[in-house]
Amino acid sequence: MAGRARLMRRVKAALAAAAALAASSCASTGPEPAPPAIGIPAAYKEAQGWQPAGANVAEAGRWWALFRDPTLSGLEERVEAGNPNLAAAAARYAQAQGLVGQARADRFPQVALSADASRQRVSAGRPGSPGTAATYNNLSLGAALDYELDLFGRVRNSVRASEAAAQASVSDVAAVRLGLQAQLASAYFDLRGLDARTLLLRQTVAAYQRAFDLTATRHEGGIASGIDVSRARNLLGSARAELSSVAIARQRDEHAIAILIGEAPAGFSLPLEAGMIAPPSVPAGLPSALLERRPDIAAAERRVAEANARIGVARAALFPAISLGGAGGFQAAGVGLLSASNAFWALGPLSAALSIFDGGRRRAGVRIARAQYDETVANYRETVLTAFREVEDDLAGQRLLASQERDQADAAAGATRTRDLALIRYHDGAADYLEVVIAQTASLDAERSLLEVRTQRLTTAVDTIRALGGTY
Repeated sequence: MAGRARLMRRVKAALAAAAALAASSCASTGPEPAPPAIGIPAAYKEAQGWQPAGANVAEAGRWWALFRDPTLSGLEERVEAGNPNLAAAAARYAQAQGLVGQARADRFPQVALSADASRQRVSAGRPGSPGTAATYNNLSLGAALDYELDLFGRVRNSVRASEAAAQASVSDVAAVRLGLQAQLASAYFDLRGLDARTLLLRQTVAAYQRAFDLTATRHEGGIASGIDVSRARNLLGSARAELSSVAIARQRDEHAIAILIGEAPAGFSLPLEAGMIAPPSVPAGLPSALLERRPDIAAAERRVAEANARIGVARAALFPAISLGGAGGFQAAGVGLLSASNAFWALGPLSAALSIFDGGRRRAGVRIARAQYDETVANYRETVLTAFREVEDDLAGQRLLASQERDQADAAAGATRTRDLALIRYHDGAADYLEVVIAQTASLDAERSLLEVRTQRLTTAVDTIRALGGTY
């Protein structure tokens, strides 16, 4: 037992000496990490002179609460648990965490235990040692140690790179989640826009049916011509056909929502609802906050850090790889295996390996790593610029769509008034049915356009929140 204690003390002393040597000589071969410089404007151009009033506040991460729609909120809560794309992103993050664990393992000595038992017989006429034949047991129990002295930062930079990749993967999960949530909200509001259009068309079909019946009655009385009847039938048939077309589009939205929450379309349905909610006010904030709120920007920045660390890994290959080995244990031919007299140990070898000539392979590896770093920097800048463009687009869209809705509402009111007057004139015999057809068509087009603008305002509000990072 005393021999075993001495062996353990020697092994611990060797490990402490190796760690001290690595800590005192750890000159990193990687460049100092620094985030890419990006010019950030002081304010959004499209937000100047226009600030939404009465902005609502939602719980952080639950941005859909701004719309105050219980059905939408219920659907959004189901994305987290049911969407397969989000589950795949989470699995990729788990893989990245595993790679971090593998890289960190190289910081520590690799220790392996071994145990052997054999029975052997040697011949009397064996070369080199003639004598009598012998039969004996060979029992051994020991451990071997191997430790890389990270003097030039290969292990440290590998860990740094894997940690940055895992952090990028976390942001990837957040980006996938936000994108799916925005897709769901956009599909939902498009479906509600189609609901409003369905109700409009049902009312239109009923009105056209009454107009057709009146025209047919007048034709039977010799007051209206057959052309008037044909025109009334054409309007009625077109409205019914459009109603079927809208129903097809609504089913597609409903099926898309089912997939987004992880359900089969056959078992999912949303009842038709009347009316459309008003879009919420979405404050833009400062452009500088966008770099912190957008998960895709965070992921791109972490990939820059990963590529920076990979340069250090590549440069470390230009220097010697130094490792320390050790072994110890017990060996005997019979009983008393664990006695002090049967102990053995070895410290070493302390080895260093350096390639003298490789045809420029390692230096080419450094150039590749630097080029990959430059690529990630360019991708980061592109991601940031794209984020600013999306925010500016959506802010402009919100402002201009609000104005467009007001103008379109005026146009729809005027078209409705014209249609009503045309019908009165037709009843009084002051106009032919062509005037009624033109007025009815213009009124339906105006009402349809108004619903499309209102739907677009809602989907633009959703995209604005997504472009801003979704953290409200």
